[in-house]
Amino acid sequence: MSIATKRGDGGQTGLAGGIRISKADLRVEAYGTVDELNSTLGFARSICTNKEIHDWTETIQRTLFRVGSALATPPESKKSPPSVLADDVDMLTNLVHQIEATEGILSDWSLPGAHTESAAYEVARTVCRRAERNAVRLANSGVEFKPEILSYLNRLSDVIWLFGRLIEVKAGVDARLRRGDTAGPKWSRAWK
Repeated sequence: MSIATKRGDGGQTGLAGGIRISKADLRVEAYGTVDELNSTLGFARSICTNKEIHDWTETIQRTLFRVGSALATPPESKKSPPSVLADDVDMLTNLVHQIEATEGILSDWSLPGAHTESAAYEVARTVCRRAERNAVRLANSGVEFKPEILSYLNRLSDVIWLFGRLIEVKAGVDARLRRGDTAGPKWSRAWK
């Protein structure tokens, strides 16, 4: 059996349970962006030399397969969507608190590109934010799915941002947005 079925040549795709919809459907955009996020995280993981972040990323990628599949499974499907649980969100929240406890991790906004590995995570963070926006659009269109999906994507963008900061701190890289002449309180407007 080949993966080239030709069934999508007319702009339709199959959802879980065999339901056919347009490839331009908001549902396809939502789970497609989660797939893109997974691949982007895979690239970041492939160049990450920090074993802890590498392993956390792999765990997250495995959960993202459930997130994408849940978004791809309409209620009328004969197949039940995979579960995205409050425990999945809690795992990310705990990770946020663990990383935030690192000295110097939350000193300022960061300027992406100061370190190759952290830059890869910055790209993944922006894809995560787009995945979240697409999931919100899908929910706003009336499609129902577990609220943990939105919570997971929201928390995940925080975790990915922190991965980049942790990489920079461990490497001794100063990627602060502001320099001494524009210093201000944490998280204040950088352009003041």
